[in-house]
Order: sequence, then structure tokens, then C-alpha cells
Amino acid sequence: QLQLVESGGGLVQPGGSLRLSCAASGFILDYYNIGWFRQAPGKEREGVSCISRSGGVTYYLDSVKGRFTISRDNAKNTVYLQMNSLKPEDTAVYYCAAKSTITSRNMCIMGAADYWGQGTQVTVSS
Repeated sequence: QLQLVESGGGLVQPGGSLRLSCAASGFILDYYNIGWFRQAPGKEREGVSCISRSGGVTYYLDSVKGRFTISRDNAKNTVYLQMNSLKPEDTAVYYCAAKSTITSRNMCIMGAADYWGQGTQVTVSS
């Protein structure tokens, strides 16, 4: 069964950090661009960060640049999103996704994916 499973979400105070993980099972992540998306209540889903197959090309939403870092460990079939200096407006359900074609930048902008995870809740609040 092809699956993406996110973990690492939770409740954190403003200014705090979290690291999200996205683990793949049933397929090899090497062949896919991977993206992190988020959806807050009442808002549309948006592409937060995407990374190319090799990890050499990354894309970030303007509002998270300098605070979030995406990385991948293909040997572990896992992609990470390190989130620092978290703000209340970062509160959302975060999803990881995999796409085998198009660039990582377009994956984030278009919200296109072949596979989606079930999501993990991130809440930033004092």
C-alpha cells in the first residue's frame, strides 16, 4: 500500500520550533518531488515548501522564508520540515505530498500531487 505518513505536529508557543517528518511506505521517494502544504480553518490550502528529487532545488512560501527549512533523506525514505520562529498564523494542518513530474516550484504553486498524507496539526499559541 502506497502511503505518506506525517508526524511531529503539536502545540508550541510563538517563537518555538517543530520538526515535521514525512515517511513514505510502499514506494521510493527518490523518484518524487516532495512538498509540504498547509490548510488553516476557512482558508485554502497553500504550498509551504517543496523539494526536488535530488534535494538540490527548494521552494518556499514567502511568509516562511528564513524560518522553515525543507530537507530529505532518501536513504531513510523521509522528508523533513524544520519550522523555527513559529507564529500564530502558522497554525494549520500540514500535509506532505509526492509528485513525480513537474518542477518542485510548480508543485508548490499548483498544489499538484500524486500522493497525499493524512496531515498533522500544528498549533502555535501562548
